[in-house]
Amino acid sequence: MTDRLDPARLDELWDFSNPAASAQRFRDEKAEGTARAELQTQLARALGLAGDTSGADAVLDAITSGEPVVRIRVALERGRLFNSAGRPAEALPVFSEALDSAEAAGEDFLAVDAAHMLAIADEEHSGEWAARGIQMVAASTDARTKRWAIALHNNLGWLHHDAGLFEEALAEFELAAEAATTHGSAQQQQWAREAIAEALQSLGRSTAPPQ
Repeated sequence: MTDRLDPARLDELWDFSNPAASAQRFRDEKAEGTARAELQTQLARALGLAGDTSGADAVLDAITSGEPVVRIRVALERGRLFNSAGRPAEALPVFSEALDSAEAAGEDFLAVDAAHMLAIADEEHSGEWAARGIQMVAASTDARTKRWAIALHNNLGWLHHDAGLFEEALAEFELAAEAATTHGSAQQQQWAREAIAEALQSLGRSTAPPQ
């Protein structure tokens, strides 16, 4: 397969703080074949984030590509739409399908994305899904996939913190900060420092974020 969507280009097109603008960029981007179908899944995601659920559904319904990566992306975006609509019971099997298909296809980034979404949608087993995602990140050699360690450790840290397990939370926040230093943005590094400060405060220790 030679017409895949370039991950670096995808990152350039996305601005999660402005999904409407991202949607327009996805519409304007020139691509063919598999890459075009992948772009359509991201258009659907942007529309969903902008509150246009019916538009997002219509875009996904129109995708006809049978390529594994496209099917995985469609499943992920279907699941996100279900979960955002407050229908996690419908999202879970779709995310599970995405995870299984991504692992079978060797799509590390998308497999971890699916595990991350399962950790969000399946509250009863959130910690287990986050831990599985972290294991997949550790096993992956893909630099872009390594970035998932930031969100996964952060989410697991807050899960521990909400349960009153402050030492465990601090350990996860420190791992998130380490990943953010290596793979993340300045904003992610700041959020990691703030999470560490809150865990320290909960433990009755210094609240000054590490520099």
